[in-house]
This record gives sequence, C-alpha cells and structure tokens, in this order.
Amino acid sequence: MHENEIAKIVVDCAFKIHTALGPGLLESVYQAALGYELKKRGLRVLTEQPIPAVYEDVRLELGFRADLLVENKLIVEIKSIECLAPIHGKILLTYLRLADKKLGLLINFNVELIKDGIRRVVNNL
Repeated sequence: MHENEIAKIVVDCAFKIHTALGPGLLESVYQAALGYELKKRGLRVLTEQPIPAVYEDVRLELGFRADLLVENKLIVEIKSIECLAPIHGKILLTYLRLADKKLGLLINFNVELIKDGIRRVVNNL
C-alpha cells in the first residue's frame, strides 16, 4: 500500500474519532483511539516506536518515539494543543529524516473542525 493510501485511511479514522470524542482530551486518548481504528481496518500500527538518531559515529538509541508508525511507512504525530506552530511541522520532518520515511501526518485534535488540524509533511516524496 502506498503512503498516500495509508494517509487517506488515517485521515478518515481521525475524522471519525474527532466526530465521536470532540476536542479537549489528552493526546494519549486520541493516540489510543487512532491506533485502535487503524488496526480495525487491518493496518499494522506500532505505538511509541523508538527511532534512533545517529550523530557522527554514535547511534543514540532514543532519538524520538513516533506516536504511531503505520505500515512501517507513515509517521503520525498527535497533538491536542491550542494551535499548531510551524516548528511542529519541522520537528515531524526531522523525524521523517531520522526514520527514513517519506510521509508524515501531524494531527491536532484540539480544533473545532478536524480538517483544520491536519498537516501533511513530506520528506522527498
């Protein structure tokens, strides 16, 4: 399955969750619900997946933890904050580079309309 197909499913699931739960909950609630929905749809999902960083010749085992890694192709970072700042997209881009992935979704559930809380971030896609 291609990254864009996976992203479409993730966005659909995020819409379903946001419609049911609304804004204002903890990120961990949305992460658990999204992981559950994606697994129900038959996708492989890893939560809090450690991704190492390499600095010079040193492998730093915990560069970051991906909120969700879907089908080993798409990183999903979940937020529940007042508004996304430009730095959030830059951080996700760094994650994509470290993990050697092409596409990530930054999803802020703390919005009135979920479409306003979703950003695609690409790494050489």
